[in-house]
Parts: sequence; C-alpha cells; structure tokens
Amino acid sequence: MTAAAIWVLLTIISELFFLQMDIFGDAASKQGEFIDEAFILLMVLAIPIFTLVVTLLGYVVFKFRAKDGDLEDAAPVRTHKKWVGFWLAWTTILCLVVIVHPGYTGLIELRHTNDQEPDLTVNVTGRRWQWIYEYEGRDVSLFSKDDMLVLPNDSLIRFIITAEDQDVVHSFWIPAFRMKIDAVPGLTTSMDVSTTEIGHFNDDVNFRVQCAELCGMDHSLMFTRIEVVEPAEFEQWIADEAA
Repeated sequence: MTAAAIWVLLTIISELFFLQMDIFGDAASKQGEFIDEAFILLMVLAIPIFTLVVTLLGYVVFKFRAKDGDLEDAAPVRTHKKWVGFWLAWTTILCLVVIVHPGYTGLIELRHTNDQEPDLTVNVTGRRWQWIYEYEGRDVSLFSKDDMLVLPNDSLIRFIITAEDQDVVHSFWIPAFRMKIDAVPGLTTSMDVSTTEIGHFNDDVNFRVQCAELCGMDHSLMFTRIEVVEPAEFEQWIADEAA
C-alpha cells in the first residue's frame, strides 16, 4: 500500500507539473496544433508508467536493501504470474489505443489536404549544406543561406522536397509548424502546412527551416530563416523579388 500511495502522489504531481509547462510555444500551423495535442496525450499516458517504474525501483532499494554486516544472499524471488499477466494485458491495450489514436487518426489528419489545391507550392532542394527554394509559378528562387523564406499566413502551403543527386540524406524540419520530412537524393516527397500565425525568426527561432538529419560538417548551419506575413504583404514581396 505504501508503494501504491507514493505512485499515485508522484503521478499526480508529475501530471500537474507537465500540464503547466510550455515546452515549445504555440504551434503556427493547423497540423502543428494536432501534433501538440498528440504529444500531450502521449505524455499524459506515459507519465504513470514512468512514475510506477521509478516508485517500484525506489521502494525496492529502500525496503529490501542489505543490512550492515549481513553477508548472506537474499531470498530467491519468484515470478508473480498474475502481476506479469496484468502488466502485459494493460500495456498491450495501451499500445493498441495509441496506434489508433493519435497514430492512425494522426496520419489521416496530416494527409487530409493532399487532394486539395494549395495556395502556394514551394520546391525545396537539399544540398550540403544549404536549402534551395523555388516558388512555383512565381518566378522567385532563393539560393543564399542569408535569404529569408517568406510565406503567407492563413494559407495551405505545399513543400515539394528532394535532395540533389550524389548528395546525402537531409531532413526538412520547421519547428514552428511541427512538421518534418526527409529530403532524399532521387526521391521526391511532399509536406503540407496550413499556416495560422504571423511570425518572424528574429522574434521566435522556431520560425526556421532546420536540417534534422546529421549530414556532415556544416549540418548545424543548414538552416533558413522564415517570416510568415499577411497574404497581401506576401504578394507584394513576391512582386518586388520578381521585378
């Protein structure tokens, strides 16, 4: 009973502490909002398991520690079949639940825009150690690491992503949108983002493209600053860049 009481108390404290934390800040995309909700759900489910293991380890170490001067071996420990069966049953059920939600439902949520016409398509190519961007149909391309990737707010943006032939695998990650996908030589993938917040790298470092796959010497420097602006301001920026 003592271990159970400690576990319940530790779980409640840990859950309350976690739910009050603001780990990542607000997500700046609809997809990111769902991903944050899924992360919170998984953490809420995982905390009781973590606190149970910690509680049992701590209780066993304290309760059954060797006495001073006691050199005899401890009594043998037998398997508690009912406890093992109970642990296997409820952890299996928990795994099946998270496979369905947020696993399967999450894939549906992230892919539901695949058949929609995007407001903007950006072709992205990974190259050691920079990103190259082409605004499809806008006659604007970005080649320098110092360029700002400007995107419109309240818009469905489709990134078409690959890496140059004879290069290495990179990973296209935008922390503010919570979205990431690999950039693989010879393979083209896509990632949809529905922007919901105006933001700038200078105000929030999460507004950046970051390579998330270890790709060589300058991997950590393979990033691009992002600015999300109102659609009218974005169109004006496109017109100025294309002029």
